[in-house]
Amino acid sequence: MITVQNVSLRYGKRVLFDEVNIKFVPGNCYGVIGANGAGKSTFLKILSGEIESQTGTVQMNPGERMAVLKQDQYSFDTYTVLDTVILGHERLYKIMKEREAIYEKADFTDEDGEKAANLEAEFADLNGWDAETEAAQLLSGLGISEEYHYTIMGDLNANDKVKVLLAQALFGSPDVLLLDEPTNNLDIETVLWLENFLADFKNTVIVVSHDRHFLDEVCTHVVDIDFSKVQLYSGNYTFWYESSQLAQKQRQDANKKSEDKKKELEEFIRRFSANASKSKQATSRQKLLEKLTIDDIKPSSRKYPYVAFKPEREVGDQILTVEGLSKRADDGTVLFNNLSFTMNKGDKIAFVGRNVMAISTFFDILMGEQKADSGKFTWGVTITKSYFPKEPSEFFNVDLNLVDWLRQYSTEKDESFIRGFLGRMLFSGEESLKKATVLSGGEKVRCMLSKMMLSGANALVMDDPTNHLDLESITALNNGLIDFSGNVLFYSHDHQFIHTVANRIIEIGPKGMLDKLMTYDEFLQDETVKQQRQALYAVPA
Repeated sequence: MITVQNVSLRYGKRVLFDEVNIKFVPGNCYGVIGANGAGKSTFLKILSGEIESQTGTVQMNPGERMAVLKQDQYSFDTYTVLDTVILGHERLYKIMKEREAIYEKADFTDEDGEKAANLEAEFADLNGWDAETEAAQLLSGLGISEEYHYTIMGDLNANDKVKVLLAQALFGSPDVLLLDEPTNNLDIETVLWLENFLADFKNTVIVVSHDRHFLDEVCTHVVDIDFSKVQLYSGNYTFWYESSQLAQKQRQDANKKSEDKKKELEEFIRRFSANASKSKQATSRQKLLEKLTIDDIKPSSRKYPYVAFKPEREVGDQILTVEGLSKRADDGTVLFNNLSFTMNKGDKIAFVGRNVMAISTFFDILMGEQKADSGKFTWGVTITKSYFPKEPSEFFNVDLNLVDWLRQYSTEKDESFIRGFLGRMLFSGEESLKKATVLSGGEKVRCMLSKMMLSGANALVMDDPTNHLDLESITALNNGLIDFSGNVLFYSHDHQFIHTVANRIIEIGPKGMLDKLMTYDEFLQDETVKQQRQALYAVPA
């Protein structure tokens, strides 16, 4: 358990947190949410002791252990993978090394024997005999096969290092587990494994994530950082989002009687209590929701950008045909081989696969920015395209403010029109005069979405557009693509985004492709599809 009492933090005149009082108890998973810059990661650093608050205290029960997901991928480059995981429990790791050093001594003394006996007792108390087995199981569950367990961390690629550091945080069943964006750079299967692990975890979990599906699957509570306050709500992210939207709507509806509003909210809580039965944490979540009162439902101060793609012309019958497209990387690795498909009217296709570079390369080829090794593709004559590349930074290497930057891509050059458009994307007032060169990652994405909206294109190609966005912008983009009447080809690491936008899934692997007209959840759960997906990556015996 971890208790926060009267914690405040400010930077100059800006108050980040003011008199925060909250208790995190075992058996619950708390999802920390808030707009970009609200202080989510800072709050976790206060809990871990990395940052000191200006007032108040953070306390854990005596003898309890906290584990934190490390962000520095290079900190353990000289350790083996297995040792890096066990280092998640520093005391246990120290005892293991002290034992090894004593038993390796050539002149073993009585004093050494006594010390070894004490170490053995503590080693057993800390479940040391099962440490390597537990570490290996965590690594395997996260997709790091046994052949790499004794590899030096410095020899792993960046994505595998992330998985090892996640295993390190999970190791040894810590009493309090702090995870900041744990699903970043994880593949589909690994995220699903982590969801199941946390759903069964018996101690306290506090997690920051922009993945709405992940928050819905694992969280029993939402910790909302808003108005410089930290508020605790029962339920998962979707419950918090929909209840805050309902509360906002009711606040604006001045003519509605208070009794009618109360009934509406009570019915809303009943509906979510019933839906909670579908969750992995069904029993505990349902009980929490049933205890809610009307006063627990509050509106949010969040601002959502306006995202709406309006094609200037309807697509014709011929949209996109791909025939036998193949490509290798510079080192000879097969990115994709013999891709062939026809895009139909209304298709919104999500491209998935273990190698995201293969998908980015495929999109670049479709947009004429790279060439395939073999095969061809043809866009229909009625098609107008707009592209969101994996890394859009090159668009912002210009000495222009945002009004002039966006004006480049607009047929309407009037400044009031451009400013109005930027305002709907949350660049209001002086924000619209910021230089393009100083934008954050999330601001660049919102600008690129503005550019795409102004294009009037009827076919959108989008490579991980939710990256760098906060939950509010992700939700706005998600809804904008659901409503879009044209065609979309896209990649995303956001489960809910794929499931709610795509009507068709294409998985690209080195052995070929798998093309299914179904939702993302159906694609992941269908047993036949699972076998077909494995065949895309099969290694010859």
